[in-house]
Amino acid sequence: MSKVLMLLPPVLFAGLAAMFLWGMGRDNPSDIPSVFIDRPAPALPETALGQIPLLKAADLASGQVTVVNFWESWRRPLRAEHPVLKEMAGAGIRVAGVNMMDDEAKALKYLEDEGNPFFAIATDPQGRNRVEWGVTAPPETFIIRGDGTVAFKFIGPLVGSDYEARFKPALDAALAAE
Repeated sequence: MSKVLMLLPPVLFAGLAAMFLWGMGRDNPSDIPSVFIDRPAPALPETALGQIPLLKAADLASGQVTVVNFWESWRRPLRAEHPVLKEMAGAGIRVAGVNMMDDEAKALKYLEDEGNPFFAIATDPQGRNRVEWGVTAPPETFIIRGDGTVAFKFIGPLVGSDYEARFKPALDAALAAE
């Protein structure tokens, strides 16, 4: 019995080392695959934010690529990516939002102060719909093809080298296929 116990640590170490090596050998070890890619976009919340048009399923299957950003007005990463969202909208890209677990008055004030890049917004005050989308830590952003299927999921703020290396090429590819 003691010989078996003596072999346990080296066997566990070898197993962990093999798992880490496999993980490092993937195409992009920091990429978290999404089960939503190439599937229809999940259901959207059915509540609007103030007088801003409500984001609906038909908006995601309009024939045009749509960027759907899950956000909360009180998170710092949102503030970092907000100029990028406004820039996208200014360039004619359809940018929609899902405001989640936020105070409506604060969310509206934020958009009033910083500018609203979203053509439509749905709200998820209790965070129930975010589970259907697989959103864990906003901001998270999806690229939805014109047929309503998910082309890409990006976790984190739309800034920096990861955004430049992964999100922008995925958006360009989706727009080119439109």
